[in-house]
Amino acid sequence: MKIFSDQQIYEGDKLTAQRQNITSTELMERAGIQIFNWLHLRMQGAQVPIHIFCGIGNNGGDGLVVARHLINHGYNVHTYVVNFSDTRSKDFLVNYDLIKQTTKKWPTLIGPKDDFPEIGSDDIIIDAVFGIGLNRPADDWVVNLFQHFRASKAFTLSIDIPSGLKTDAVPSDENHVVWANHTLSFQSTKLAFFLPDTAKYTEQWEVLDIGIDREYLINTQTAVDLIGKQEVLPIYKPRDKFSHKGVFGHALIIGGSYGKIGAALLASRSTLSIGAGLVTALVPKCGFIPFQSSFPEAMIITDENDEWISNIQFNITPTVIGLGVGMGTEKETAEALKVFLTTNKTPLVIDADGINLLAEHKTLLPLLPRNTVLTPHPKELERLIGTWENDFDKLDKVKAFSKKYHAIIVVKGAYTLTVLEDKTYINSTGNPGLATAGTGDVLTGIITGLIAQGYDSLSAAVFGVYLHGKSADIALEGLGYEAMTASHIIENIGNAYLDLFAQPEQPKVTENPEDKTTKEKK
Repeated sequence: MKIFSDQQIYEGDKLTAQRQNITSTELMERAGIQIFNWLHLRMQGAQVPIHIFCGIGNNGGDGLVVARHLINHGYNVHTYVVNFSDTRSKDFLVNYDLIKQTTKKWPTLIGPKDDFPEIGSDDIIIDAVFGIGLNRPADDWVVNLFQHFRASKAFTLSIDIPSGLKTDAVPSDENHVVWANHTLSFQSTKLAFFLPDTAKYTEQWEVLDIGIDREYLINTQTAVDLIGKQEVLPIYKPRDKFSHKGVFGHALIIGGSYGKIGAALLASRSTLSIGAGLVTALVPKCGFIPFQSSFPEAMIITDENDEWISNIQFNITPTVIGLGVGMGTEKETAEALKVFLTTNKTPLVIDADGINLLAEHKTLLPLLPRNTVLTPHPKELERLIGTWENDFDKLDKVKAFSKKYHAIIVVKGAYTLTVLEDKTYINSTGNPGLATAGTGDVLTGIITGLIAQGYDSLSAAVFGVYLHGKSADIALEGLGYEAMTASHIIENIGNAYLDLFAQPEQPKVTENPEDKTTKEKK
């Protein structure tokens, strides 16, 4: 799913009105009807008090459309206009006149000196105060109104975006934003819904299709994409009946140290489980017996050092190299990495101590092959790019780093981001069960194994992150978050592949016994 910028949304609205020969007011009507339909489907006429707070711009106009349709269908509606300015948008005024023609109970104006209406905890609030066009801080009394919403504990539904929240910035004060239980976003979700600093302002969200011009949606390139099943299915490479292991690449995993051989073992197992044809692990001598006894499918090369990697040499020709898991940051290891990078041309996936060594020796960064995949956790990322002020600043710094070194950065998190220069891919799979030791090593192996099979590095990163999260989602059943381990992820990689082609379950039809009896008699 493409995530459009504010400017692209405005352009899409304008182009849709031109190509479909409709007015902006008619497009607003279409959007409001979609919100009404969403509510009506769930409420089925329930007489719960619905408090609709409308601003005086187009977001407020959307709210007035919703209010009008709810009133026409007999709902218990209380409509308010949050009068924070003397300026009204044209479409707001049109819909203000329409609602006055619909009911004798006209919208109540709320200004800085007015008391706020009483809202029960079992009521519903519809927030249509500000949309994406907010360009100045809310007045103090409007901020107090937002706090009144929150204090009521009523279910709060925001239209398009929680009022006070921008799509590309972190609020200076959390009280200046509506805290929504649910947000209905028009045509496209918002980047702010996926970053920790701003995602907290809406517990859930959905996208409503309001009929924006299809050609525009298809042809417009966006800086951010949300990755789900429909986005990764075209990436998947089906296997030929007559293929063999040599077709799917030879992956080399370099890592492990005394006490951390398990990291290299997990990465090697996931590399093979994702479909690489061959896997070799280069580990210190202490890793030989653990590998041979617990993972017989892998081939082993041992360093002459017993406890850590001191010399990166091998007599194979790998398709791709996954490097850094459990490797340690010893002086000998750092020197070995430097020597290796000066001559290596093989695609790389670098994680953990591999990233830490790059952060300590930044002169090595220009030696990375183009489109090297780096998979840092937050602290490793900080060592690599420096500190950041907020999530948007972090993303900007990641993009700058990616441009400078032509690297693909996988920013791990609840919504893992894959960044290549100015393009960001947001992953939609995964759960808190992944917050456990070793899952990062598994991800390194998954991406390495995909590159081994012929996926380009960017596709491997995007697809690998998706499959990693989907494996965790499937593993969750019967485990719960707390009991999940990295090995559970590996065990469910096959199920994640199968899920790509799973069809939704069809509802079961229960036959009427009387009909069956009648048929038997005939």
